[in-house]
Amino acid sequence: MIRITEIKLPLEADDGELLRAAVKTLGCSGKMIKSLEISKKAIDSRNKSNIFYVYNVDVLTEGDEESLVSKCGSSKVSLAKPYEYKEPPIKRNSVFKPVVAGFGPAGMFAALTLARAGFKPIVLERGRDVDKRTADVKRFWSAHELDENSNVQFGEGGAGTFSDGKLTTGIKDSLCRKVFLELASKGAPEEILYSAKPHIGTDRLSNVVKRFREEIVSLGGEVRFECRLVDVIIANNTVFGVTYIDAAGNKTDIETDALILCIGHSARDTVEMLYNKGIKMCQKPFSVGARIEHPREFIDKAQYGRFAGHPLLGAADYKMACHPPHGRGAYTFCMCPGGTVVAASSERGGTVVNGMSNWARDAENSNSALLVGIETQDFPSEHALSGVDLQRGIERTAFTVAGGSYAAPAQLVGDFLASRPSSKADFVKPSCPTGVTFGDIRSVLPKRVTDTMVQALVKMDKMLEGFAMSDAVLTAPETRSSSPVRILRNEFFQSNIAGLYPCGEGAGYAGGIVSSAVDGIRCAFAVMEDERDL
Repeated sequence: MIRITEIKLPLEADDGELLRAAVKTLGCSGKMIKSLEISKKAIDSRNKSNIFYVYNVDVLTEGDEESLVSKCGSSKVSLAKPYEYKEPPIKRNSVFKPVVAGFGPAGMFAALTLARAGFKPIVLERGRDVDKRTADVKRFWSAHELDENSNVQFGEGGAGTFSDGKLTTGIKDSLCRKVFLELASKGAPEEILYSAKPHIGTDRLSNVVKRFREEIVSLGGEVRFECRLVDVIIANNTVFGVTYIDAAGNKTDIETDALILCIGHSARDTVEMLYNKGIKMCQKPFSVGARIEHPREFIDKAQYGRFAGHPLLGAADYKMACHPPHGRGAYTFCMCPGGTVVAASSERGGTVVNGMSNWARDAENSNSALLVGIETQDFPSEHALSGVDLQRGIERTAFTVAGGSYAAPAQLVGDFLASRPSSKADFVKPSCPTGVTFGDIRSVLPKRVTDTMVQALVKMDKMLEGFAMSDAVLTAPETRSSSPVRILRNEFFQSNIAGLYPCGEGAGYAGGIVSSAVDGIRCAFAVMEDERDL
């Protein structure tokens, strides 16, 4: 197989033009091409007067491909190997079924990997299935009735189900390709296999996650909803079982020697239980800030110029970072083009916001988190769970400041920069479904965070003209971008308790759908390779 990179074509170019460009690059006859597959497709919008697509393609040809590559003499042409997924040799010989706690991306991929290997895992998910969960979330947004176990954070699919379904990742693990292929096979848009900035969209994710569950069950696994992990049975520093409580309040024990913890970054009660059981963990830096909303058409024009609104481009995104003088690092995160700000609380008496987009990304506004890093030295104490206390304190303050109804504190950017409270929206209409209470978000966020946000807005306005427009809306607080705790594990993916595998974002080893899914596969591999005399 031959890989050709950096083929530049107009937005309207069709498959025929792509094939002709590949043939020209290779300097061969079109008849020699057996197949052509796009491996990457990206938008180059640096020159607003000439926006185009850049393709990487994989080509199969007749004859000696190595010789053909050599004759090309181009750095953009090279030999490439087709992706190959390999599972490790199975060494596990236990009679017990492994247990997976949590059914977000890490839990789904861990359970699917184990099920395909014949181990019939038992999945415990504290929330409800995605259809019932969706109803619970909509009820919270409309009637402000929060279910602490079935919400934006908890339930089938994890927190990513109510997001943009963004699949960008900074990790280079070869298993990323496996994750994309599995998602596409379960109904995610085919574009995720080659898009430079892939996403699924909240409206499509629900059917995708259901298909994971269906395959796991068809292979003999179980997914038990509304079942919250409340205890790990430990003897001689080894897992011997778990205890969960169901929706009726009944406690049940499961005998097992392998527990993969995929609890997500919001299962604070579970983390506290694990800490009290002696599972080693440490503080981990995280970030805090607010969501910033602009009109979608404004962002489109700022990024695409005269091409804004082009049907082949869709809603524009952005990604920025800066380090203001004498300040902390600030960056935009989880940008949701044509999306909405969502209320994402999972504890009564606490307010949290996040961002969400559907596949079409056609909502009136675009939003992103504007976050500031919080280092462990900023935590209230040296206790391993001190970062959790800091998060919770911000969320509870936000709840009180906004009136105690899960509305979110909000402020116009112009007022924020001028250090004056806001009283109402102007041109940009806030999209948070539980409503907003205008005022001063300095009353919610730590001073070190808001001071940096002020400097970041000024610097980012120079990167993206109009980013600090006075009418843009800041909605706070965004506190759940990552876990403030890391549950320690060794080279065998096990904690200080043998048979307990901390996994995914909640354990501090991932940051997003793809990296969490990859970590789930890796932890499943570790269970499969475990040679302990069980």
